[in-house]
Amino acid sequence: MCAVNQQSALLANLKIIVGSEHVLTGADVRARSTHFWDASPLEALAVVRPASTAETAAVVRTCHAAGQAIVTHGGVTGLVDGNRSNSQDIVLSLERQRDIESIDTIGRTITVQAGAVLQSVQQVANDAGLQFGLDLGARGSCTIGGNLSTNAGGLSVLRYGMAREQVLGLEVVLADGTILSSLNQMLKNNAGYDLKHLFVGSEGTLGIITRAVLRLRASTPAIETALLGFERFDQITQTLACLDQGLGGSLDAFEVLWQPFYELNTRPELVGSTPPPLAPNYPYYAVVEARGADTSRCKALFQATLEMAIENNLIVDAAIAQSSKDRSNIWFVREHIDLALKHDPVFVYDISLPIASMEEYIRKLQACLEDKWPGVVLYVYGHLADSNLHILIAPPAHKELTSEEKMHWQSYSNSLVYEPLKELGGTISAEHGIGLLKKEYLPLSRNREEIQMMNLLKKTLDPQNILNPGKVVSG
Repeated sequence: MCAVNQQSALLANLKIIVGSEHVLTGADVRARSTHFWDASPLEALAVVRPASTAETAAVVRTCHAAGQAIVTHGGVTGLVDGNRSNSQDIVLSLERQRDIESIDTIGRTITVQAGAVLQSVQQVANDAGLQFGLDLGARGSCTIGGNLSTNAGGLSVLRYGMAREQVLGLEVVLADGTILSSLNQMLKNNAGYDLKHLFVGSEGTLGIITRAVLRLRASTPAIETALLGFERFDQITQTLACLDQGLGGSLDAFEVLWQPFYELNTRPELVGSTPPPLAPNYPYYAVVEARGADTSRCKALFQATLEMAIENNLIVDAAIAQSSKDRSNIWFVREHIDLALKHDPVFVYDISLPIASMEEYIRKLQACLEDKWPGVVLYVYGHLADSNLHILIAPPAHKELTSEEKMHWQSYSNSLVYEPLKELGGTISAEHGIGLLKKEYLPLSRNREEIQMMNLLKKTLDPQNILNPGKVVSG
């Protein structure tokens, strides 16, 4: 049978499984964007939208029999091309599997389908008087399946850990269509291998997550937020230690911003900026947030701890949110990256390294970039308490760059950012995964034996290499 006839037969079988209206082809595929940052038309043989784990398994079983590659889509908010597909791939979208199935307020768990949007899960937990520990800037569009498959981090890792720490049980469809259902609801379960950890962070290369049991926490309705200004980097690290100890476990977030990023997002003449809560001329800023159960106690402890840090000459200036609007404005400065992304070109990074190495690392990176691109702007911000920095490099483009020139610039920038991390014990990916964009740099963060084990897992669980092929490892 020729390739065209094989594809036609495959699509016909998939339509039987999920319904004709849920197998999109041609113009219906191209009407979708490649990515939430990339409006170019999606490339795929078809977009298939199963409504359940059973349908997902049947789709995967059919594709497995045909040797057909599958790329799974959730909210399509990843930053390393882990969702990238080509014209011969089947895109399996979980957009019809968004149900929040149940919530157990006694056991503090919530069972959801993988297509559930993070913000919806947060809201249901909140309505039940509980709290989900994961929070990201893309909360309104990212999905639980995507969060787990990339082991997402976000804004509350300091207190609650990565996505891996929020999941108790998983249901996964394997490469041959087998349903592996382990929807554990208990904090303690040492009965053999904890298989869910194979799939959390595997970026859809080992299996497709379809359902999850997530851990919930006690609600923390009392929120105290402040923006702090610093003259020296050592003041930041000492303030982190002071707050971590003084707030008695209620410190929820500690986010750092280097001055160029802060100044850009508070520049009055730019559409999309916000009024500066503090003067824009401090070398460093930090957004800090404490959360607790008792409003008056949380407020008093927060203010007393900040005052102690100020008296010890650690904090130069501070703006404490007095309203929800103030809090939103402070977080806007940290979360808003649209203005930085308007630069063309701009190269985006998500790395981790020891906190003690950050100041010198950024100083050296700035110097190297200036040698290559005088006038380059280096935007740095991120989850300092989690050892995670986000870096945006904006070289001055004096002319329209060709695709080849842009790729050359990107490669040069990648080398400057990634190569020093190996010696520092850092990593090329803190919370966004490897996907396609970081694959060639993986040996900087994982040794040969680790990569061999990754390849062995891939070949064992997906011997035909049909699940998100080419991502993370070679397969």
